[in-house]
Amino acid sequence: VIQAVFFGICVLTDLSSLLTRGSGNQEQERQLKKLISLRDWMLAVLAFPVGVFVVAVFWIIYAYDREMIYPKLLDNFIPGWLNHGMHTTVLPFILIEMRTSHHAYPSRSSGLAAICTFSVGYILWVCWVHHVTGMWVYPFLEHIGPGARIIFFGSTTILMNFLYLLGEVLNSYIWDTQRSMEEEKEKPKLE
Repeated sequence: VIQAVFFGICVLTDLSSLLTRGSGNQEQERQLKKLISLRDWMLAVLAFPVGVFVVAVFWIIYAYDREMIYPKLLDNFIPGWLNHGMHTTVLPFILIEMRTSHHAYPSRSSGLAAICTFSVGYILWVCWVHHVTGMWVYPFLEHIGPGARIIFFGSTTILMNFLYLLGEVLNSYIWDTQRSMEEEKEKPKLE
């Protein structure tokens, strides 16, 4: 859902940019800047860290023991292409987006606070679903004890923070490298 909303905002931003280009309408320009800020915030705080986390953790657990994360029974309801749509294609599409559009990251403290808030909220939701239904959303949580679950949840929150920082560094590297290459081309050659 995060990826669908994020890429929907990307499309809306691109269309709005095309439609408002050169119009001179300051209100439209102001709305476009808000939309770009929302897109950038979503990539930094949700789409990149959550996307990379889902791909990495899902496939690591799947390789270890498929039944712990995606039981074979689900193949009867969810076709393989849809599984890859949810757990594989997220990463290349996020990297393509990151490479093709510059994204302004929020301040590090507010970005980390936002990803921590999301992580804790998601963990609380997972625990609430278990409390209400008696079943874990992710089957592997059934196979580990309460102490290991606490360590797992804490580790995932730390990993999400690390992925936020990785996204920030990667975005900076991509766009700083491109900027310096463009500046090199613009420099007059001394012969």
